[in-house]
Amino acid sequence: MVRRDPAEVHRVATPLELLFDLCFVVAVAQAGARLVHAVAAGHAGQGVAGYAMIFFAVWWAWMNFTWFASAYDTDDVPYRLTTLVQIAGVLILAAGVPRAFDRTDYSIVVVGYVVMRLALTTQWVRAARSERGDARITALRYAVGVVVVQIGWVAFGFLPHTDVKVWVFVVLAAAELAVPVVAERHRPTPWHPHHIAERYGLFTLIVLGETVAAATVAVQRALDRSGSTQLLPMAAGGLLIVFAAYWIYFVVPIHEHLRTGRRAFLWGYGHYLVFSTAAAIGAGLEVAIEQVVGQAHVGATSAAASVTVPTAGFVFFTWLLHARHVKPSLRQQAVLPLTAVAILACTFAGSWAVLLAGFVAALSVAVSLIQHHRITPASDAAAIP
Repeated sequence: MVRRDPAEVHRVATPLELLFDLCFVVAVAQAGARLVHAVAAGHAGQGVAGYAMIFFAVWWAWMNFTWFASAYDTDDVPYRLTTLVQIAGVLILAAGVPRAFDRTDYSIVVVGYVVMRLALTTQWVRAARSERGDARITALRYAVGVVVVQIGWVAFGFLPHTDVKVWVFVVLAAAELAVPVVAERHRPTPWHPHHIAERYGLFTLIVLGETVAAATVAVQRALDRSGSTQLLPMAAGGLLIVFAAYWIYFVVPIHEHLRTGRRAFLWGYGHYLVFSTAAAIGAGLEVAIEQVVGQAHVGATSAAASVTVPTAGFVFFTWLLHARHVKPSLRQQAVLPLTAVAILACTFAGSWAVLLAGFVAALSVAVSLIQHHRITPASDAAAIP
């Protein structure tokens, strides 16, 4: 297993990586569906906590594979088979999501997670056998660190559901986050900046696509029940939010920023907030639609907040981690934070909250484009997407 060249030209995502992402979105969809059920039933706190925990498992396993593949993807038979085992693991995890939400039984989720992580451990062991010196030490640290933390997760699966279990989860999640920091202290893995940027962008598209799919199904169900015309502005607002979210994220050529390894850690870790809020937008739209047709046990303000809060979170975290690195002026920097605040204010607009939030998000894109064209020569501005 020979390390890849981090300066390799034309490095793009492989079909196996795309299959990997599509299977992971099954778990994201399951977590989003249970979040909808919990919030619509009036148990928002419990639902958000469960969603955050499940999404961490999905995101962390996806992220670890993505960075490993960027450095060591050999695309041979052992690599492919091990990756397929990881895909099986995430499907096991997805199957356990309803049980985790409804019965606070995380045993199936833990089994799926451990399958994914141990499969990745074998990849690191294989990489260690091919490496020498500090690079070999890095690979072995990854393998040992992952195995040690998995022992903790197995114990977590047998704990009774108490407040202690939540704190044990926090400790184990922190231990997971610490493994790459410790492993790469002396010799970083040779990941490819452009490849990593593309992989994160593709996963962003997938979670936004899941939002569109969830909202479409919710509108269809609602129309079958009542045929309410109130759903039209909500559907339009949801589309505007998704379109604006796409534009805000993908207008930034981020791979140059990632060439500094220390920045890459913060960028990579922080995307938990970007991905989770993007996926939660779809769940929020479902709750808002169910509230309109009388199927959710929450008020109009709470239903609106289920959309505006994750939307504002996505806008703010995308700016904080991603978009601000290519905005040269203070005026440009202020657009997205102010947009997040304005979207939160839309929460109190009643039945028009989602549509208004969509207009605010779209307006922020328009303002950013106008500002860019005012300070950029015409020849360069024409090339901006």
